Amino acid sequence: MRIDQFLANAGLGSRSQVKEYLKQMRVKVDGVTIKDYGYKVDENDQVIEFDGKMIQYRKHRYYMLNKPAGYITATEDKFDSTVMDLLDIPNKKDFFPVGRLDKDTEGLLIITNDGEFVHNVLSPKKHVSKTYYAKINGKAYNQHIEKFKEGIVLEDRYECLPSELEIISSADISEIKLIIYEGKFHQVKRMFEAIDMKVIYLKRIAMGLLELDDNLKLGNYKELNMEEVRKVKNY
Repeated sequence: MRIDQFLANAGLGSRSQVKEYLKQMRVKVDGVTIKDYGYKVDENDQVIEFDGKMIQYRKHRYYMLNKPAGYITATEDKFDSTVMDLLDIPNKKDFFPVGRLDKDTEGLLIITNDGEFVHNVLSPKKHVSKTYYAKINGKAYNQHIEKFKEGIVLEDRYECLPSELEIISSADISEIKLIIYEGKFHQVKRMFEAIDMKVIYLKRIAMGLLELDDNLKLGNYKELNMEEVRKVKNY
């Protein structure tokens, strides 16, 4: 692998940025300073250092974004800002969201360049759970818990998989937590519409066992370590 590709994939910057680092003599391979950005390295067998610190190669990277309302979950859009506009990461064009959140929905969204991971998480056969917090226009009752447990039937007659509804508070505006095991278009909103209730605020707070970081402000993101990634892949 070329040294500039290695450094970019390791998250040190874009190809043009890492070429500048090489010119500045900040990169060593097996103790020897390298300036040639076309220099070939064996990422599995050589010691590569940047500013004296050893760099480990990671082909795939994963980011947790706390998505704010107003952004489209897509890699690009002609009319609206996308979630990718919120990220400043190397090789951003190679990354894409894992699933989608509606434009007005907030919360946990994973961005990665690992296509196999995306396939496994989104595969209907895997049933990776998604947990939402929502505010609902109307009072929530125990009978609603049973309806969700049985499987809500949507307006197009699609029967949702059994889901887990927890009532946090019941009032004119109820607060609930809902765990679903699939990801149909506008599913949470349509599930409540099917029982004559309306979602007025929606936020995803977990995927699998990975919970949204409480310290992550809206619009901010952080890189996930492999232990966190494995929490998503509870399939």
